[in-house]
Amino acid sequence: MSNLFTRIKDTISADFNEMLDQKEQKNPIAQLNQYVRRCEQEVKKIRGLVEKQYALKQEFTREYHQAAAMADKRKRQAEIALRSNEEDLHEQAQKDQEYFEERAAKLDSIRQNAIKELESLESKYVQMKHKLKDLYVKRMELKGRENAAQAHKGMNKVLHTDRFAEKSSATFDEMEDYIERLENQVNAEYRSYTLDARIAELEKRAE
Repeated sequence: MSNLFTRIKDTISADFNEMLDQKEQKNPIAQLNQYVRRCEQEVKKIRGLVEKQYALKQEFTREYHQAAAMADKRKRQAEIALRSNEEDLHEQAQKDQEYFEERAAKLDSIRQNAIKELESLESKYVQMKHKLKDLYVKRMELKGRENAAQAHKGMNKVLHTDRFAEKSSATFDEMEDYIERLENQVNAEYRSYTLDARIAELEKRAE
């Protein structure tokens, strides 16, 4: 049942990603984001391989040191057996010494190859991380240019579109007419108030 749910989930995810891919094909920034995501996945994959290679190198190194140590041990034991005239022990120790020496030599060769592979992987991993950082910077640059272009487009629409200019001019004209009407009304009311006040003063004096 869990496998069925997993397949359904993967199918839905694949369909969704395909839909996003089709949509992103129309947007260069979205395409760049998609490319960056793929690079991030590759960098993550390489990091995993580097970690595995490092673990293998450590294992080969440990096995090599163990084999070399056993070869030295059997060599000393063979010498002791020879001095003690124990020919059987001497022969057995010598055979083990030869076996561990061959094993150590083989492991050392494998270990050296593993070290070279690890150095190569680490170098490529560093290069990929630098490339990814360059992509981050490039994406920021393109987003900045896109943002500036959108801003300029909006400003040009305000500053240079005749239709907007006509609407703005009409709006300002209406505001000026309204203010002039208010000013005339205030002046008329002031003159009326002044005339009424002066006549009222004359009537008061006449009484």
